[in-house]
Amino acid sequence: MSNSSDVFQADYCAQRLKSLGDPHRLRIVDALQHGELTVSDIAELLETELVTISHHLKIMKHADLVTVRREGRYMYYRLHDDLLHSRKQGKRLLDLGCCRLEVPDAPETNA
Repeated sequence: MSNSSDVFQADYCAQRLKSLGDPHRLRIVDALQHGELTVSDIAELLETELVTISHHLKIMKHADLVTVRREGRYMYYRLHDDLLHSRKQGKRLLDLGCCRLEVPDAPETNA
């Protein structure tokens, strides 16, 4: 039985949750908390092969978790603008539209 007024958008929500259901992707979310990075930057931070990071970013892009922009030959990835929200007490939320996940603040890096 299909509900045409699916306010919860169960299919969309399930796709977004499924796309976060991998440790690599959760680590990518953590890495992108403070701004955009290239695939190479993420691979180096996570000590993972470029092809693996590219694969996971493609899945995350399809699920509207990350956006990408091209600058020359580099692709810069960032969390979707509507995804990450800060709250009081230094807590951050991933707002998936259907539910929210609390994530720990990433430590500031000295770049």
